[in-house]
Amino acid sequence: MLLFLAVAGALLAGAGPASAHAALTGSDPAQGAVVDKAPAQVSLTFSEQVAMNGDSLRVLDPKGTRADTGEPTHVSGTTYAVPLHSGLPDGTYTVTYQVVSADSHPVAGAYTFSIGSPSKTSVSVSAQEAGGGVIGGLYGFGRYVSYAGYLVMVGGAAFVLACWPRGTGVRAVQRLVVSGWLALTAATLFLLLLRGSYTGTGKVADIVDLDLLGQVLRTKTGAALVSRLLLLAAAALFIAVLFGAYDKREDEEKRDLTFGLAVGGSVVAAGLAASWAMAEHASTGLQPGIAMPVDVLHLLAVAVWLGGLSALLVALYRSDAPVEASAVRRFSQVAFASVLALVVTGAYQSWRQLGSWSAFADTRYGQLLLVKIGLVALLVGLAWISRRWTTRMTGTAPVAASGKTSVAARSVAREPASAKVSSGEAATGATTAGTTATGKSTAAAGKAAAAGKAAGAENAAGTGEAGTGKTGAGKTGARAGKTGARAGKTGARAGKAGTRAGKAGTGACDKDDERTAQLARQRAAVEATRQKRQRDADPNRFGLRRSVLAEAGVAVVLLAVTTALTSTEPGRTEQEARAATAASSSPAAGSGALTLDMSFDTGATDGQGVVSVNLDPARTGANVMHVYVTRPNGRAFDVPEVKIALTLEAKDIGPLPVAPDHITTGHWSADGVQIPVAGEWKIAVTVRTSDIDQVTVSKNAQIG
Repeated sequence: MLLFLAVAGALLAGAGPASAHAALTGSDPAQGAVVDKAPAQVSLTFSEQVAMNGDSLRVLDPKGTRADTGEPTHVSGTTYAVPLHSGLPDGTYTVTYQVVSADSHPVAGAYTFSIGSPSKTSVSVSAQEAGGGVIGGLYGFGRYVSYAGYLVMVGGAAFVLACWPRGTGVRAVQRLVVSGWLALTAATLFLLLLRGSYTGTGKVADIVDLDLLGQVLRTKTGAALVSRLLLLAAAALFIAVLFGAYDKREDEEKRDLTFGLAVGGSVVAAGLAASWAMAEHASTGLQPGIAMPVDVLHLLAVAVWLGGLSALLVALYRSDAPVEASAVRRFSQVAFASVLALVVTGAYQSWRQLGSWSAFADTRYGQLLLVKIGLVALLVGLAWISRRWTTRMTGTAPVAASGKTSVAARSVAREPASAKVSSGEAATGATTAGTTATGKSTAAAGKAAAAGKAAGAENAAGTGEAGTGKTGAGKTGARAGKTGARAGKTGARAGKAGTRAGKAGTGACDKDDERTAQLARQRAAVEATRQKRQRDADPNRFGLRRSVLAEAGVAVVLLAVTTALTSTEPGRTEQEARAATAASSSPAAGSGALTLDMSFDTGATDGQGVVSVNLDPARTGANVMHVYVTRPNGRAFDVPEVKIALTLEAKDIGPLPVAPDHITTGHWSADGVQIPVAGEWKIAVTVRTSDIDQVTVSKNAQIG
């Protein structure tokens, strides 16, 4: 996880503000236009629906004063308008907008138009930016951590369940999965707090604005983040069962529990993936009903592959439990299936977001996508190398945490049965021997003391008897008494010697225990040294560890590129915005450019729309022609064919056919369109909406 965060910080440190996913495709008045009288309202048309509040659309007069009423409305489709005050004076007015696109990203911009004639203005729009600055950087970092946490949590749990059930008892793997859950939970809370400032003012102080947080909770993105937190509570229970009770079950119970955990975990993982799909790219644009399930499947495949890879890496380097070669092979098969799913879902997403081959080179989204494709190809190549190392390991012993076979198991197996005596048994034998010696010494001392006391008593009795007898006998009795006393003292000394012998035996036992423990530590150190030599001598497992580590490094960079890709305007939208900007700015050039709008209806289902023809400079000689076809709601209309014909009926010239090239969805262009003489030309446009449905509409215009 530290590696993930370090690389994320390095890649995101120089990142600019998030690119807009909704683009301004039209406005009335147009950018740079000069109108004779003040309009009643200013309307803006975007490439997709947007969310806005009272300050989202503003119109400022030359002095920077608000000229609008501050109440933007949704006109129709993707067009929004804000009413203007009456009696506005002549001069240059600035229109600013800051809205949130349907895929949750902020959009900001500004342009000018003039009433009567252009004038100086005190309004500066150079710093107009959304999703940038410190808040934008923090929000991007939070998005990266949330993706990384999801991949580690889901992929690690899937690796344990599908490939290595023994891993439920490995603390290193447990810590990995739990850290993924913690990272995703913390990042989700972090994004929820940042969201209001990210889409609004961009001020750090707004992070703790509770009113702003309440507004965020009522948006689509806020609902997605709250749903993610609720699903994370269920994921916590899943992780607790997986690592807390799974390893203690019997084999039959484990099979039933594995099935339940697999089903429940898949539902929770899919729900978490849907919290991204329902609020980002997949939720808007072409075919959202197909795009959202495809996006969920794509994210699940990434998690199983890259998250499982991180779990395998931790198991190979940090786990004390051996990783069987069969577990590595199973993961290789699971990863291969994930890559196939990624290829299919990624191809669909690329087509949906780009729309044309030229977008690969002409748009930032396409360029990032090329980088991502290259990284995925590199990762697949490294995975193929890992698969080769795995194949070479077939039939070998388990892979230990260091990537090698356990030497202790083999060395114990080679020892004879008579030599397999544990250090515990040796210590017990030494203790018993010491206790026995102590008991025998004490018993001998006791017997000697008793004998001495008996002799003393007998001699004393003899002495008493001698007192009544002869003097010689009395002396003899006295000598016998002294001898008995000396014998008693000798017995007492023997008893003390026995006690000291017992203590010496106990001390010897303690020294034997300490010596045995020291020998055990020495054997463990020797065994560790032998294992290290064995690790270095096994090229297959060493190669597997290195290739998996290389895969993980590429995966970190790939995740950073993917995060940047989700924050970048899709190529299809970017090209449409460029075309619309070019069309709207042409009349402002003052070169006599001509724009004609014509409604059409083929009479078939989905056969209505508007075709716009722009001719620049609309003079005799060579001209540039742009043709735009839109639906009634203002969205680009992807029709199969458009044909143009020019006729000057007054001089019986034409029709002159024009075959424009298809640029992108709803946009055609032709260079070098020749107007031989000036006059009132008839411009006829034929629009074909299907194989059998087409219609021709026309308008007359003075050219030259």
